[in-house]
Amino acid sequence: MSQPHTIQDEITLPGFSGAAHLPGEAGYDAARRSLNPAVDPRPALVAEARSAADVRAALLAARGHGLPFAVQATGHGTHVPCDGGILVRTSPMRSVLVDPARRIARVGPGARWGEMVAAAAPFGLAPLSGSSPSVGVTGYTLGGGLGWLARRYGFAADSVVRAEVLLADGRHVTASAGSHPELFWALRGGGGGFGVVTSLEFRLHPVERVYAGFTYFPIEAAGETLGAYRDWMDGAPDELSTALVFRHMPDGEEVPAPVRGRHVVMLKVVHAGTAEEARRLLAPLYRAAGPALLDDTRTTTYAATAMGGTPNRHMDMFDTVPDQVIDTLVRAAEQAPTVEIRHWGGAMSRPGPDAGPVSHRTTRLSAIVDTRVPGLAEALRPYANGGTFLNFLADPSRTAAAYTTADRRRLGEVKRAYDPDGFFRVGHVVPA
Repeated sequence: MSQPHTIQDEITLPGFSGAAHLPGEAGYDAARRSLNPAVDPRPALVAEARSAADVRAALLAARGHGLPFAVQATGHGTHVPCDGGILVRTSPMRSVLVDPARRIARVGPGARWGEMVAAAAPFGLAPLSGSSPSVGVTGYTLGGGLGWLARRYGFAADSVVRAEVLLADGRHVTASAGSHPELFWALRGGGGGFGVVTSLEFRLHPVERVYAGFTYFPIEAAGETLGAYRDWMDGAPDELSTALVFRHMPDGEEVPAPVRGRHVVMLKVVHAGTAEEARRLLAPLYRAAGPALLDDTRTTTYAATAMGGTPNRHMDMFDTVPDQVIDTLVRAAEQAPTVEIRHWGGAMSRPGPDAGPVSHRTTRLSAIVDTRVPGLAEALRPYANGGTFLNFLADPSRTAAAYTTADRRRLGEVKRAYDPDGFFRVGHVVPA
């Protein structure tokens, strides 16, 4: 008996030079997966692009067959499956070029932050990278990019100077301040719903060494420490980035003995300055938290800094932090393995006149919880500013909440101009 005819039998990719995987073939399952365990995509074809021309060939094939189309580099930002469509993997396009004289980096869409940081370090330069070296540079940057140098230099999107973009109709254009300026504005925080970025250029910054790491305190002083943190953080200089974490530490041999299996308050610190200055600035927090269980902060290279992140199962952003918020977060920490409270502000809140549509820049503090806590969202809602951050947002139905009303309206205008038929519709997309 003959096999039923499927759309896979019809798909051709003229001019495509990379590997292509159909369902049932070797390599298909590995290529289709994202890092989000809740997403199990079943694309009609996975195409591993080696060049911008390959991406264009796949895009034109999707258009020709009327199929969904999506791009995935590392899979960190995949929240919607590209079922029945063409999924382009850009991981082979991992070029990283550094121009130390101009302090500019140019990367391919498959490059990861670990590769970018390593390439810039020999020149005493640093990108505005995130918490994990395995995260893709382009997707992180298009979503805004909140890194550990953001208070000093702004969001990663604020450092973008140029992008090569494949549009929905198959045209390649250059987006910059002087070329397609509206598209350039939208890309710097508006996500990937306007085109496929096949090359990205951004500024690097003169940061070679930092004072960074973690200090652990007993959980019993959690409320007092967070209260002190709220009162202290507005006076912190831009060079100092911090977060408070309430965490149930694992009970394994890989965890240092003083905090193994304990419930702790962890202070995360990255200071683009001296250790002496950092410890003077942090002294009020140390006094509030009490004697440290373990101090693992030190002066190190930026390239060796590994701050880690908290999986986002709940997030709220706050312009003010009343006592009710402090009490609620401390109670949530009794049920959740990790609650991370992070200080924003600094350069993030002072955008340039041509800055892109990154999130809610007046945010003072964010709270991320790594598990669902019953009643938490309802308890925090009266005090939160109602916004969210695209990089941390798993629910595409809430994409619009990542932007101010004015930015959301302008993003819709750019979407209508550059993707009038809504070809880019998988994932975070601002409605036209």
